[in-house]
Amino acid sequence: MWQEKDNKLVCSLTFKDFKQAMDFMNQVAEVAEEMDHHPWWSNVYNKVDIELTTHDAGNTVTDKDHQLAQRIDEIYTSLKS
Repeated sequence: MWQEKDNKLVCSLTFKDFKQAMDFMNQVAEVAEEMDHHPWWSNVYNKVDIELTTHDAGNTVTDKDHQLAQRIDEIYTSLKS
């Protein structure tokens, strides 16, 4: 689901509706705060686009990005079940 492009991990996710997309974003926000690593993202109705990169490492993909991507995958999978 994730692709590395232009020194970023990127993905686009689709949910059943706006409410589920917002629930996902709220859960990811909790994890991002816990990890002190925050995504760039956008939301339109049931779609969420995410980009992960580590600014402190010169805007490149690091283990922090991969770890957050894994947590995001877990949240997404749990909502889609």
